[in-house]
Amino acid sequence: MRPGSWVLDDRELYPMPETRICTFTKEEIEPGTGIMFVRRDGTVLWFKDSKARKNHVNLGRNPRRLKW
Repeated sequence: MRPGSWVLDDRELYPMPETRICTFTKEEIEPGTGIMFVRRDGTVLWFKDSKARKNHVNLGRNPRRLKW
């Protein structure tokens, strides 16, 4: 389902959880997982796992040059 879609369950409509995209790997993050990182300037970064967060924030690596 698309982010922001609605589901009918037992005659009630409720919104589906939004899927997010990892800032570093550009992979889809499952609802309820992942890491939200907020910089001092207010920029919000979403990461799939700690490996992606460490490579982007701590080590400053470029995802195009990193072999997964």
